[in-house]
Amino acid sequence: MSKLRDKTHIVLFVLVAAFLALIVFEWGMNFTGPTSKAGVAGKVNGESISMKEYEALYNNLVAGFRQSNPGAEITSGIDAKFREQAWNYAVDQALIGQLLKKYGIGVTDQEVLDAVNSDLNPPAIIRQNFTDPRSGKIDRQLLEQARSDPKAKDFWLNAQEAVKRELMVNKLVMALRTMVVVTDPELTEVVQRQFTTFAGSFIPFPYSYAGAESNFPVKDEEIKSWYEAHKAQFKEDPVRSAQFVFFPLTPSAQDSLQVKKEIDGLIPQFASAASDSEFVKIQSDKPNSANESLSRADFSPAAGNAVFGSPKLAPSQIVGPVADQGYYRLLKIKSVSTGEPVASASHILIRINPADQADAQRVMGLLKKISEELKGGASFASLAAKYSQDPGSARNGGFVGWFTKDRMVPQFAQAVFAGRPGQIVGPVQTQFGLHLIKIEGFDNRRIVASEVARQIKASTQTSESIKRNAMTFQTEAKSKGFEAAATAQKLEVGKTGDFTRQSLLAVPGMGEAITGFAFKAKEGDISDVLDADKGFVVAKLLSKNDTGYHQLDAQLKEMIKNELVREKQGAALKAKLVALSKSSGGSLDAIAAKDSSLHKITSKEIRWRDDYIDGYGVDPRLVEAMAGMKLNTLSQPVQGSGGYALVQLSSRQLAPGIDLAAEKQKVLPQLMKVRQEQFLSEYLNAYRRNSKIEDFR
Repeated sequence: MSKLRDKTHIVLFVLVAAFLALIVFEWGMNFTGPTSKAGVAGKVNGESISMKEYEALYNNLVAGFRQSNPGAEITSGIDAKFREQAWNYAVDQALIGQLLKKYGIGVTDQEVLDAVNSDLNPPAIIRQNFTDPRSGKIDRQLLEQARSDPKAKDFWLNAQEAVKRELMVNKLVMALRTMVVVTDPELTEVVQRQFTTFAGSFIPFPYSYAGAESNFPVKDEEIKSWYEAHKAQFKEDPVRSAQFVFFPLTPSAQDSLQVKKEIDGLIPQFASAASDSEFVKIQSDKPNSANESLSRADFSPAAGNAVFGSPKLAPSQIVGPVADQGYYRLLKIKSVSTGEPVASASHILIRINPADQADAQRVMGLLKKISEELKGGASFASLAAKYSQDPGSARNGGFVGWFTKDRMVPQFAQAVFAGRPGQIVGPVQTQFGLHLIKIEGFDNRRIVASEVARQIKASTQTSESIKRNAMTFQTEAKSKGFEAAATAQKLEVGKTGDFTRQSLLAVPGMGEAITGFAFKAKEGDISDVLDADKGFVVAKLLSKNDTGYHQLDAQLKEMIKNELVREKQGAALKAKLVALSKSSGGSLDAIAAKDSSLHKITSKEIRWRDDYIDGYGVDPRLVEAMAGMKLNTLSQPVQGSGGYALVQLSSRQLAPGIDLAAEKQKVLPQLMKVRQEQFLSEYLNAYRRNSKIEDFR
């Protein structure tokens, strides 16, 4: 019972549409509602959401995070995410409440009682508080004790409201689901397609067959007309854009020396500690790093060299401290052994579009050139710096560090671990492109060690100095201009791009600071020095757009232009294929004979269920078009993934032994569920889109 009374809040999860939407309702013990004195966070169709309700949702999210991640820092980015989640939860709760009223859905006391007493599908709050972990069933004895305990009165009042809400939402979901039907012809078509294979031939024509893109010019008036006709696609919340200068909290050399001095002082105590785990818990910024199994892959290259090259690498010895990615690490070695090797390698990455023959030829030519330069004596590192399209490793001569097999994509790892030190292998194709790989070395040593890690942080003195620099820049920016001041002080100016009040900026750790300034400022305003994660920021508001639609800027114009070029190219290609079909008497062979660049593809197995064409690949649009074609008749031009095609199907047949009636019975509940989920998602999203949601936070 004491455990029951310790419950300070109730969380009710209601699955509104499986796989698509999870609406969370959270109530504090004051479930009956906020007081009229509370501030208003926003409104949904005129219905107020109190700041008290919003803050309660936010506090519950923070509490859950702290419980799941003890000791973890809540950065401004995480905080902004929780605030946005809390707001969305509050909005969803209001919208669902309005839908319940709209459909006149209610629940009787008897229904609540029946639900609480049900063993088949008890309400969430009953399952959460009274499930016996051993049996997985409701502990009825504990439940009855709680119901008769006068000290649990408040809990039961809240529980009753939570159960009512859950039952009403379930009724709403059921009411919406009854609007979905699946007809027998629809079911028959789905089953037949699922188990039908086609055979036939086709010729694919890329868009370029209609002519180069330059042959299809697009005027500004066309772009504007297209934008106006499709404006609904570009609806968005009010947005801002800004430029900024970031002053990172970079520890000084003195800060680093101070941390090293502190950790040096721990060496005698660590060496004689009776319990390494207890010592680590107290002294380390990573309190769970006792008796860990470590390889070179668990260190930066320099730190790994220092540890695994240390003459003290032996049981009971202390190694370090070594500087490693913002920490000093002091290790007490328990054992040294061998195991699965780790590898180090360098690579040159060349990105490639496999579907573009011209790009593939360009890449192969570049790889040939690189290979010739290697044979001519050029160093791999210099060529990586010159050619590699992986900027992170290119700066280090292509070196990617030490890694285990599972830390790299399979093709890359397989090539490295099958080779020998000094060998250059490749090109190896992965999802990222083509790699030339130089195998640097292997190491199969592993250590078990406990470590005290101390983060190297900026001291108060360093922080104040950095903030003073930011304040000096801010003053200069206001008097001389933002970019002029940055240029004079040799500071890098960054740009945020467009962002909404709720969106997280791509700039790490600055979202909440810049957003708070931007939605109060006028264009051209320069902010005060703003606190951000790991530093300070000064921002200038560049633009604001409160129209509700994305502006027709240069980037959007380019996107629309490409779309219009593709539409024109596609229309020209279709007309060309219609003429080609007529002039060739409807024969694919005759069409292919006229142009050596064309290839007729014949496939004996074309499957609708996974969009697969044997001998060609996967093309959902093309296979979908094939599914409705007549046999032995040349089709009209049909669109595929990279252009259009002329198709002639020769056969269509069900897989042998298929019982259509039985398969229809199997598919019906699956299809109904998919249709219901789709309908629920579209209905709720449409209701939210068409609602007036005002955010006053």
